[in-house]
Amino acid sequence: MGNEQDILLGFAQQGLWTAALASAPLLIPVLVVGIAVGLFQAVTSINEATLSFVPKLLVVALVLALFGATILGVVADFAREMYARIPDVLN
Repeated sequence: MGNEQDILLGFAQQGLWTAALASAPLLIPVLVVGIAVGLFQAVTSINEATLSFVPKLLVVALVLALFGATILGVVADFAREMYARIPDVLN
């Protein structure tokens, strides 16, 4: 019983790590752009919602174009490994 719990805990840990690896290339550039746009809006007193949304949207599109295949590869490798380890859980 303890071995199954260790395996499932390993699945959860690896799933969280994979989620962090898949989301970091998107979240970090959007965070930087959001802070820069927020500073620009604070300095110029421009409170336009689209001014903060459009640059973030463009950054997400650019990052997905550049790193989308790598992110998909990380998620696909995780899924393959999880499916390959199903017999370990069932035994």
